[in-house]
Amino acid sequence: MSVVQVRHVRQQIETRFDGLIDSTDRPEPERADVLLTRGLAALGIQSEHPCSDMEAAQTIFDGEDDRGLDAVAVQLQTRQPRICLVQAKWNHQGRAKFGESEVDRMLYGLDKILDLEFHRFNRRFQQHVPEIQQALDSGFPKITLVLALMRTEPLNGDIHRRIQEGIKKYNLVEDMVDYKIFDLRDIHRAILGNAAAPRIDTKVRLERFGLEEMPYKAMYGTMAVPEVAALYEEHRRGLFARNIRDALDVSDVNVRIRNTLLEQPEHFWYFSNGITMLCDTVKPVGAAVPGGVADFHLTGASVVNGAQTVRAIHKAYGTSKEKAQRGRVLVRLISLENCPPGFGDQVTISTNTQNPIEDRDFKSRDPAQIKLRDDFAFQLHLSYVVKRGEPVPDREHGCSITEAAEALAAAHPNAEYAAQAKRDLAALWRDDAYRELFGSEPDAYRVWRCVSLLRAVRDRLAELRDGLLGRAAAAASYGDLLITHVVFRQLATRTIEDPDTDWDAQLARVPELVEDALGWALQAIDFEYGSNSQVIAAVRNTERIQRVAHAAVRGMAAGKTAPVLDPGYQAPEAETRGRQVNAVKTLVTARRIPDGALLEFRPFNLPERREMAEWIAEDPDRGLAVWRNAARDPLQWKADGKWYSPSGLVRWMRLQASGQDRSVQGTLRWYVPGQGSLVDLAEEARAEQGLDVGEEPDEA
Repeated sequence: MSVVQVRHVRQQIETRFDGLIDSTDRPEPERADVLLTRGLAALGIQSEHPCSDMEAAQTIFDGEDDRGLDAVAVQLQTRQPRICLVQAKWNHQGRAKFGESEVDRMLYGLDKILDLEFHRFNRRFQQHVPEIQQALDSGFPKITLVLALMRTEPLNGDIHRRIQEGIKKYNLVEDMVDYKIFDLRDIHRAILGNAAAPRIDTKVRLERFGLEEMPYKAMYGTMAVPEVAALYEEHRRGLFARNIRDALDVSDVNVRIRNTLLEQPEHFWYFSNGITMLCDTVKPVGAAVPGGVADFHLTGASVVNGAQTVRAIHKAYGTSKEKAQRGRVLVRLISLENCPPGFGDQVTISTNTQNPIEDRDFKSRDPAQIKLRDDFAFQLHLSYVVKRGEPVPDREHGCSITEAAEALAAAHPNAEYAAQAKRDLAALWRDDAYRELFGSEPDAYRVWRCVSLLRAVRDRLAELRDGLLGRAAAAASYGDLLITHVVFRQLATRTIEDPDTDWDAQLARVPELVEDALGWALQAIDFEYGSNSQVIAAVRNTERIQRVAHAAVRGMAAGKTAPVLDPGYQAPEAETRGRQVNAVKTLVTARRIPDGALLEFRPFNLPERREMAEWIAEDPDRGLAVWRNAARDPLQWKADGKWYSPSGLVRWMRLQASGQDRSVQGTLRWYVPGQGSLVDLAEEARAEQGLDVGEEPDEA
């Protein structure tokens, strides 16, 4: 049967994606299979991010320098942005292999993304960088790794454990990274849509059930967690055929559901919104007395609301049966047997589009917040927005309760609150954290001055990021609350609530303090957790951030000179004529690159990504050049056919894209796909000749 399904999937991919997915970068004999692999990756994207075939095709960056990943999609419309990364493996017999090397390559690619080393990836990836950067800048993205595998057999347990061990470093407190297996069964269902999902006829047991008969028939009652877990285990995603969102494994709601089951299973019924199932028919099995326990036979069953709850129950039950089995959940069974046409769709849409009430909404009604709003107006002549949905004032005229909570978390003596805010802003609205940050009578001067400090720190970090690379860029991106915490500890804050305090004088110290704090913080992260540790983990984990903050504060208080950032973390700007000539000369002398080789441009730092990504996407030839072994002007730009030096071409491109005329080190930006930058290749050539990196070969 699996061979038949594989053939069906192949036909669908060829029909839907031939002409949309480019495979011309591979030799002619390989292109048919490459299309299948890349089409499979596109289906993997669609399984998490519903989109058209054309949009899915545009997510593909499989090829040289894909770093173990084949496709990426970003969703920015949710409260916590979501990034989906896919690795696909095709096999004509339905036996695709996925081993340790594939796991390691996939996690290496994720590391490079989180370290903001986007130039490590190929040109197809570059068009997605602006959205990825935006998602990462939020501080708490959710990332799903999808393994799209043309196979029916489960993965070896050792491979699962290797993946779980690999992603553990990203999930030190709460799940930021999760993974899903998208196998032949899921793939086959996905390509057929609802028709692929088998008609689910099943039996469920409801405790203390009730009956609703007018105007349409429905049952409601309680189901035990083991039964819900078994239902999902048997039917998997087919259970969500009518659901418009499926089960979002890494959403913040999903994690909370899972944690409740594992920590307070007896409270789960009270905390959960429950599950709604649409069924073609709902029939009792035997006697069914309302208020008692009864079994019901369901035909055409589908979960239309509560998919996250079902998936979280299954995962929690798999994690700890002993704890989770004590949980119960409210379930509604709606029979469509005598309903008018379209009623099922109305139920699905209505139950999935109601605006949820958040903890923040309750805090906006706190009398202390109302008083703070009035104090902002009367004492500071500024606006303080407390209700969700109200227009947020521009930065000169006030702030929101959310920005205030973030700023107070960063300025709190305990850096743990900065980690909580960076991990999930919703955590600040829980009663204990909220009281700790705002107190019973929050002071308007203190709140506004903390907000002003956070803004000043972020402004300075944004300036510094333009010249930073790798871990330093990541620290400047993710570490805004940590750096604000460290800087706040260096300021004179004893009179922060005094209206006569000259806070502007304190803010004037911020730019210099931020630069020092960044150096101390990065040194502390490297010392405490290693230079290969994830910077994002250090600012989200409460234990790690406290150790890093303590070391940075201590270093700055001692009056020592701040650590100098490693040169590798600083983006070189102008490349001297001699250095460029040396690199090109080395490559030409060694004939390291064949004539006619196609090179691709990759933005090297944040300003280039910001200024040039969209411009290059408008005309892909702008990012390509042809190499010739000539000491002078070895690059022919595909966009105009003219010859340039590496640096001269990048300088001209940047001028065309943004109007900025700046000298750059072009040899760092031009790549031979699958091999490295011109700088990398020049260093390899020197090493092969037994020369030091900076040494040049003798003239021929």
